[in-house]
Amino acid sequence: MVQLVGALRKELADSLSTCKVLVVGAGGIGCELLKNLVLTGFQNIEVIDLDTIDVSNLNRQFLFQKKHVGKSKAEVARESALQFCPSANIIAYHDSVMNPDYNVEFFRKFVLVMNALDNRAARNHVNRMCLAADIPLIESGTAGYLGQVTVIKKGMTECYECQPKPTQKTFPGCTIRNTPSEPIHCIVWAKYLFNQLFGEEDADQEVSPDTADPEAAWNPEETAARATASEKDGDIKRVSTKDWARSTGYDPVKLFNKLFKDDIMYLLTMDKLWKKRKAPTPLDWQQLENSACPQEESLGSGLKDQQVLGVWGHCQLFQHSVETLRSQLQEKGEGAELVWDKDDPPAMDFVTAAANLRMHIFSMNMKSRFDVKSMAGNIIPAIATTNAVIAGLIVLEALKILSGELESCRTIFLNKCPNLRKKLLVPCLLDPPSANCYVCASKPEVTVKLNVHKTTVLSLQDRILKERFGMVAPDVQIEDGKGTILISSEEGETEANNGKFLADFGIRNGSRLQVDDFLQDYTLLVNVLHTEELERDVEFEVVGEAPDKAPPPKTNQEEVSSITNGNKDSAQPSTSSKAPAEDDDLMIIDSEEEGESSSAAAVTSGSKRKHSDAETGETSTKRPRTDHSSAAATPDDDDDIIALD
Repeated sequence: MVQLVGALRKELADSLSTCKVLVVGAGGIGCELLKNLVLTGFQNIEVIDLDTIDVSNLNRQFLFQKKHVGKSKAEVARESALQFCPSANIIAYHDSVMNPDYNVEFFRKFVLVMNALDNRAARNHVNRMCLAADIPLIESGTAGYLGQVTVIKKGMTECYECQPKPTQKTFPGCTIRNTPSEPIHCIVWAKYLFNQLFGEEDADQEVSPDTADPEAAWNPEETAARATASEKDGDIKRVSTKDWARSTGYDPVKLFNKLFKDDIMYLLTMDKLWKKRKAPTPLDWQQLENSACPQEESLGSGLKDQQVLGVWGHCQLFQHSVETLRSQLQEKGEGAELVWDKDDPPAMDFVTAAANLRMHIFSMNMKSRFDVKSMAGNIIPAIATTNAVIAGLIVLEALKILSGELESCRTIFLNKCPNLRKKLLVPCLLDPPSANCYVCASKPEVTVKLNVHKTTVLSLQDRILKERFGMVAPDVQIEDGKGTILISSEEGETEANNGKFLADFGIRNGSRLQVDDFLQDYTLLVNVLHTEELERDVEFEVVGEAPDKAPPPKTNQEEVSSITNGNKDSAQPSTSSKAPAEDDDLMIIDSEEEGESSSAAAVTSGSKRKHSDAETGETSTKRPRTDHSSAAATPDDDDDIIALD
């Protein structure tokens, strides 16, 4: 007769009391998960989270109270969870899981790792650490009413990076600066403006009119005389936006007239831009102030954040937010910078006002503060009950793993609406590892297309290896027969190489780079494919499939192009071919946290199901869909397609 301890077999209950598990993230899912673990009988838990508690967390992260605002999420979650089970041994780390202290040996002391994260960089890192330590990982994510849980085990299942995850959608600089046509263009411009004025300046986030716009094709010498920009208020000079703002003492009216009058009038001199577009209409502070209606407050009713202010209302909001941000900057001292945060009222007010004023100038309907915040922060509302369901599913998968039943684990999707079989929860069989994955393959390899005469060593390190391939501290050696060290993770060893081009080290078409990240215990072979035909503002592309061998050196560009089997328009991972682009065939699953997300789309029809990135709302190809006639199949069948509205 089977002995039970509560609802569990005695052997399993004993295992829970002795095994050590790691929870990465103590936010919406993390709070629910920690509570579930201690109530299920887990006694040895370690939890790590870098974040502190914000007021906006309190509506769903129930382990936190108002008195905890500003404190460490991990530490407060530990204290609250211990009230459910005082005998549990919980260790909290207020730190980043990507800190080198948490190396492979750290991960090896756990039987199981459970992710409750909100960003891809950390997910990639934990994925690699668990592969290196050969520890099972349970990955999860939520987006509104949608959720997903999956199990990752080295050699048995796909890893987190086996399937391609497209990069976050970006917009051409000339569209943002010269010809916005959608509200999101104006919101991106306003966020760039915040950084240019108050934060860390980035040359890629310039907000002034782009005179290099190829579509404008104008002659500055001929049209400069027609620019009638104000000399009194705006005093246009093509200098750093921040330097100009400082010279005015961050005067809100002068800033307003430069951004919304002078720069717009400057744009109007680019005649060709407006032949087939409606030209923008400059705004003048004095005129708006003189014509403002004293009663003007908002257009519409409802909650304050959901009201749409009039033009003068946004002018006043702009003025007030600039004055507040200026004071914050002065309090921090000389050379200080502010960081934009959607939960910081003055920063959000500034972006709301600036974006709406630009929308009005370019004849778009203005948006409420709520709408702007949703787009600016890429927010999908977090639902407490979704987090609770997903946290429960994580524990159920954990119990399977600890029972030695890894083969019965599933990827489980939580839907907003029942599918054709009237199910909200849809389990799917776990996919095997991808032979072409550049992370978990036996010999990870990838081909990168770039211009060796224009790509610097620093760009290779930061943009390609760290940003694109998720490494933390890469070491790079050229396979040139000499073992030339191009990049060293040891501070100061190869910094002199940073500004040099790859060609300066003899790197050419067909060169191979051996890249090691000792923290992640990860090695990647990078094949260099030289090209001079990358699109404007594109530094590199990742060829669609990892090659069986290095591409042979070519003598001309035409031969080089013939090797490429990726998508020229966007960088694609080497793990598999690009997923089809039908929007009606996507299931988007995002993080429960309020960052880096996109709108959820419905799975309605099409030939493939998508496996989504559980924090960016990006999808990748899953198994082929079969005919609806298979409705009588078991829940684990691959044709169990999710129907959302």
